[in-house]
Amino acid sequence: MVNLEWYRTFKAVYKNGNFSIAAKELFMSQPAVSQQISMLEAHVGNKLFNRKSKGVEATEYAKLLNNLIIDALDRLENVENSFRAKAENANRLISVGISRHLFDCIGNLLIGKFDLIDFTFAENDELFELVDAKKLDFAITTKRFDTFDTTYEIVGKIKLIMVAPTSLDITDFRQVLKSDNFTEIEKWLNAQKWYSHDARIPHIKVFWLHAFNKKRPSLVPNYIIPSESEMLEMLSRNSGVAITWNCNARKYIKENKLQLLWNSYNVPEEFVYLLAAKNNNVNSFFEVISKELKLFFGNRL
Repeated sequence: MVNLEWYRTFKAVYKNGNFSIAAKELFMSQPAVSQQISMLEAHVGNKLFNRKSKGVEATEYAKLLNNLIIDALDRLENVENSFRAKAENANRLISVGISRHLFDCIGNLLIGKFDLIDFTFAENDELFELVDAKKLDFAITTKRFDTFDTTYEIVGKIKLIMVAPTSLDITDFRQVLKSDNFTEIEKWLNAQKWYSHDARIPHIKVFWLHAFNKKRPSLVPNYIIPSESEMLEMLSRNSGVAITWNCNARKYIKENKLQLLWNSYNVPEEFVYLLAAKNNNVNSFFEVISKELKLFFGNRL
C-alpha cells in the first residue's frame, strides 16, 4: 500500500538535499526520515539518494520519481491546507458589532452560521470607531463609512414600516389612508397606544418626517421596550401600534401575529453595510457573512 507520508518525506529530502534539514522542516527526527526513505526505496525497488559528505544526492530514478509525483503531491497538499484553513476558521472567534434592533433582525442568521462570535451592541458611529481601531473584526451598520483603513460592502436594504396586532380593526384607517387625508390619518394614529424600542422614538421620528413632513409627532409612547423583538412580541399579544424595520416584522406577519398597517412610499429604504478594517486577516469571513446577509435581505417584505 502506498504511504503518502513517504512521498512527502521524499519531496522534502529531494528539495533540501539533506536529511537533517528535511527532518526539521517536517518536524520529525532524522532517523525517522531515513527510515521512511528506506521504506520508499524498498517499495519502488530502486535507490533514491546517494549519501555524500554533506547531505545526499538524488539518483536518476529519484529525479524521474520527483517529476512524476510533484504535481499530484502539490495538489494534495493544497487541498489539505485548504481544509485545515476552513477548520481553523470554523473554530475562530470573530467579533461583530451591531445595533440592538439589527441584531433582533439578523442575530439568528449569524449564530446559525458561525460557532464562535463575540457580539458588541452599539450605534453606527461607535461601531465604526471600534472597527477602525481594530477592536472589532466586523460591524453591520446602516451608515456608510468610506475611509482609507476600512472597507465596506452593501449587503441589503431595510425599511421602516408601521405594524399592529391582527386583532386590531384597521378598517377605518384603511379608508382614510386611501383618501390621502393626512390630517385624519395622523388623528387616527394619535388615538392609538404606541410602542417604541427607545424613549427618544427614533423610528417614529423618521417615519413622521417622511410620511407627514414633520420633525416630531405629537404622540408619546405608552410602552418603551428596549428590544425590538420583545416589543413586537408584546404588541402582538395586546393592542397598539409600532414602527419597526421590515426585517424584524417579517416573522410576526408570516405567523399572523401582526399585520402591516402602513408601508409608506414616502419613507425611503436604508442600506445595510458590512464594515471591516483592511488587512485584518478575516477576508474569508467577510465573504461568507456578506453572502449570507445578501441572501437574507433579498427576501424582504
